[in-house]
Amino acid sequence: MKFKTVLALSIFVASCSGSDQGSSSQSIGCSLGDVVRDRAIKIATTVAPITSIVANIAGGSSAIITGIVPEGTNSHTFEPRPSDAATLESADIVFINGLVLEEPTKDLALANIRQGSSVCELGTEILPESEYIFDFSFPKEGGKPNPHLWTNPPMAKKYAQVVRDVLVRRDPSNATIYERNFSAFALKIDALDEATKIATATIPEDQRKLLTYHDAYAYFATNYGFTVVGAIQPSSFDEPTPKDIGELISQVQSQKVKAIFGSEVFPSTVLEQIGAETGVRYVDVLRDDDLLGEPGDPEHSWLGLMRFNFVTIVEALGGDASALKSLDVRDVVKDEAKYPQ
Repeated sequence: MKFKTVLALSIFVASCSGSDQGSSSQSIGCSLGDVVRDRAIKIATTVAPITSIVANIAGGSSAIITGIVPEGTNSHTFEPRPSDAATLESADIVFINGLVLEEPTKDLALANIRQGSSVCELGTEILPESEYIFDFSFPKEGGKPNPHLWTNPPMAKKYAQVVRDVLVRRDPSNATIYERNFSAFALKIDALDEATKIATATIPEDQRKLLTYHDAYAYFATNYGFTVVGAIQPSSFDEPTPKDIGELISQVQSQKVKAIFGSEVFPSTVLEQIGAETGVRYVDVLRDDDLLGEPGDPEHSWLGLMRFNFVTIVEALGGDASALKSLDVRDVVKDEAKYPQ
C-alpha cells in the first residue's frame, strides 16, 4: 500500500512538471505570490487549528479553504495522500505551520505548486530563531524546534495577522472583509489571553507544573508562568524506555506534580502507569490539533479547542476556570472550510 501511494504521488508530480510550476526557492514566503483577480482565491491549509484561524479571517469572502491533515492525526508523521497533490496544485496560497512540522506536505506542495502561488510558513514567519524552544520531545541536537506555537494565544494572534496581510495583498477585492474579520477575531483572542491569565492566577504557584504526553505547551507555559516538568513522548515518537519511565516517576514524586496530562490523539498506558504508581491524577483528554465536535458545531474552532484545553489544565491543577468558561468561542464568521476527518 505504501509503495502504491509513493508511486501515485510520483506520477502526479511528473504530470505537473510543466512550465506553470514555480521552483521551491520562488514559492516559499508569505510575501510572495501573484494577485488573484476575477475569481475566488483558493487556500490550502494543514492542521485543523491553522485551518480554523484562516477561516476566521477569510470567512464571508469567496475564498475556498481546504484542509489537508485529518483531525486526530499525528501531524508530525502524517504523509499526504495522492489526492492532496491536486488540492495543493490548485491552491493560490498554502498556509502551513512550518518549524519542520509538516515536511512531507510542504515537499508535496513545492513539487506541485503553480507559478504565482506560494507557501506561507506561519510559525517560521513570526518566530525568530533566537526564540525557538528545544525541549523534551524536540531536542536541539535533532534540529527541530518545538512547533506548537498555536497553543499560545498571542502567537496565534500573530498567525492571524500574517494571514490577514497575505490575503489583503493577494486578494485585494476582499480586503475590507479580511480586515474586519481580523479585528473581531483579535478581540476574541485578547479575551482568551486575559481569561487565561486570570484563571492561571488562581492556581497555587507551586502547582503550575505540566507533565504531558506530547510536548505541545512549551510556548504557552513560557507565556503564562507554567513549568514544563517533562514530556513522555521522545523525539522518535516511540514509547519511552523503562529507564525513562522510572526517571519520570521519580520526577513526579520529587516535584509533587498535581496532575499529569495525556492526549486524546496519543493514548498512553505509560501515563496511566505513572499515575497509578505515584497516586497523581491522570487527565487524558487534552487535544493538540483535534478540534472539538464536528465541522459546523459551535465549538469546532481554534477558540473552542484552546478554551477546552486551558479549562482542563486549570481545573486539574486546582484553579478556578470560570473566567475561561464564560468566553464566547464561536467563530467570528461562519466557517465554511473543508476539514478532512
